[in-house]
Amino acid sequence: MKRFLCTVIAALAISALPAQDRPATERQAVQQTVINFFDALAKRDTVALRFYCVPEILLFENGGVWNLDTLVQGIRQNQATDFKRINSIEFIHTEIKKDIAWTTYNNQADITRNGKQRTVKWVETVILLKEKKNWKIKLLHSTPAKTN
Repeated sequence: MKRFLCTVIAALAISALPAQDRPATERQAVQQTVINFFDALAKRDTVALRFYCVPEILLFENGGVWNLDTLVQGIRQNQATDFKRINSIEFIHTEIKKDIAWTTYNNQADITRNGKQRTVKWVETVILLKEKKNWKIKLLHSTPAKTN
């Protein structure tokens, strides 16, 4: 009986492991969507950018309100042949409730354009919706980070 009870407890513990891994996997999927969004932005890839957003995405940055068309237009206007953007994202907090997720992170972009280099830092929050099996950005709020 004791051996049977130990076997049942072990089986229950093992079967619970995937349930414990699932939230971590979902958090990673949410965070990967944000990373992929900025990679698409860096590559000026409007097709990929659209994939990682819902069509009615809103972006709040520097007091302005942008939509997907505004963002795509900005990418198309950036014709600098030496353009390079390297993003560094440090996630602070990610939370998921059913098919809605939000994440806050520090974002740093090292940008080269027209022979000039600059580094820009933001603190950002993104709200995402799960559509089918993919997380899509619904809202992005960006605040310039304080510099010392």
